[in-house]
Amino acid sequence: MTCPLRRERLFCNLPPTTLQQIDSMSSSATYPKGAVLFVEGQEPNGIFILCHGRVKLSASSAGGKSVILRFAEAGEVVGLPSTISGKPYELTAEAFEPSQANFIPRSAFLSFVKEHGEVALRVAEMLSDIYYSACREVRYLGLSASAEEKLARFMLDITTKSVELNGQVRTTLTLTHDEIAEMLGLSRETVTRIFATFKRKKLVNMQGSTLIITDRSGLMQLVEA
Repeated sequence: MTCPLRRERLFCNLPPTTLQQIDSMSSSATYPKGAVLFVEGQEPNGIFILCHGRVKLSASSAGGKSVILRFAEAGEVVGLPSTISGKPYELTAEAFEPSQANFIPRSAFLSFVKEHGEVALRVAEMLSDIYYSACREVRYLGLSASAEEKLARFMLDITTKSVELNGQVRTTLTLTHDEIAEMLGLSRETVTRIFATFKRKKLVNMQGSTLIITDRSGLMQLVEA
């Protein structure tokens, strides 16, 4: 109720009485970069409402190979599908940067959802967003014909909500080439090489951590080829 980070978020912009109930059953904690909230295969203990920071969600193979499925942003709920279904966490959640989250135990959360129809609808919205992200990852890994197409699709996706100004689209890119490679199923060397190719062809540019798409139609042609 007194959180200074409250904004227009799915589990924050609720009636005061509902917020008080969430407040009473949740516990807040801060996590340093690299801290693990839960691991793949662990029985679901509950959900984490991310108030600040970002959380990396990844899956691993028995051979140690991993792929980043997505990054949860402030305002999202981490661990929701498994908490609802009762099945083990399907991913590992790791703080990508110093983060703050509110933890709600599974039994308390399920009872809370049953009592509040508005919350149940918002949970459905979140599950739909997670499904959409999973479909996008399938396109990256399975439907892209080439490494160039994967990276072009990735750049177009992360700038979907950015506003075009003077023929350019800008967004902050905080991921390293290693992390982008993990998301796209490529090697870091391949990502670095393609970035250089895109710059040379004047499709994109980088200014510090700012990614600038200078030729959106050119990237679209790679995706649609």
